[in-house]
Amino acid sequence: MNAVLELQEYVDEIRQEVCSRCIERPPGGPPCAPLGKRCGFELNLERLIEAVHGVHSISLDPYIDVFHDHVCAHCANRTTAQCPCPLEYLLLLAVEAIEAVDDRRQSRNELPHPSAPSL
Repeated sequence: MNAVLELQEYVDEIRQEVCSRCIERPPGGPPCAPLGKRCGFELNLERLIEAVHGVHSISLDPYIDVFHDHVCAHCANRTTAQCPCPLEYLLLLAVEAIEAVDDRRQSRNELPHPSAPSL
C-alpha cells in the first residue's frame, strides 16, 4: 500500500472523530495549518500512529506516557505558546480512531493484528 494512501485512512478517521471535537480548530479547519493553527496532530501524525501501535492496553495511562515520550518530546510546538496542543486532551479519541482504522484493516487482512507476533 502506498504510504500516502496508508496514512489517509488515519487522517480521515482522526479528522472525523478527533478534530471535529477540537475547541481550538479554526473556522474552516481541518486542515488547520493553512489557517494559521499549528496543529499537533498535523505536525506529528506518523509519530502518533507509531506511538499508539507501540502500546496495547485497556488503560489510557500507557498511551499518555508513550505520547509524551515519543510525540511531545519531538514536537515543533513544544517550545511555543501552542503547547500543550489539543491532542493532550483529545488523546483518548485519537487512540480510539487509530485503533478503529487498525481493526478495519485487520478485518480486511491488510494489517497483522497488534497482538500477533512479529516475524
